[in-house]
Amino acid sequence: MIREQVRKLTDLPNVGKAVAGDLQRLGITEPGQLAGCCPLALYDRLAEIDGVHADPCMLDTFISITRFMDGEEARPWWFYTAERKRWMDSLKC
Repeated sequence: MIREQVRKLTDLPNVGKAVAGDLQRLGITEPGQLAGCCPLALYDRLAEIDGVHADPCMLDTFISITRFMDGEEARPWWFYTAERKRWMDSLKC
């Protein structure tokens, strides 16, 4: 995938219509807006909007697309599952 050719949210790796809709509800309308974003902040803001946290795999997806827009190679969302689990474990009391 070539980052410079990504024009629409659905051009991003791991993003289909449903995730694009979630991003739009967060105020993200174009891929470039994801550069420098914190995936955990996106996940938490979505929970505020919906009143419940989405499946944790959504956080994996947010990690994948923010990292991609920050210059990393495109990877499947599940590549980030272990990292997300470590984050979530470190946040537990």
